[in-house]
Amino acid sequence: MEIGQKVQVRRLRDRVSPEIIKRLGQMGTIRDFKVVDGGGVGLLVQFEDKAGTWFFEDELESSD
Repeated sequence: MEIGQKVQVRRLRDRVSPEIIKRLGQMGTIRDFKVVDGGGVGLLVQFEDKAGTWFFEDELESSD
């Protein structure tokens, strides 16, 4: 996955807020990468309403 790529939120790995839960199934654009605890990499996704949050790669599906 790369910056600028369109993705869809397919699943959520952890317990999250209702704000994040409502993003399930939505499309967004990868805007950046984030190093997360444990040395993993997260992907910062921005949605049409300009809100953004990060997800693990396995929570997203490429739409390209």
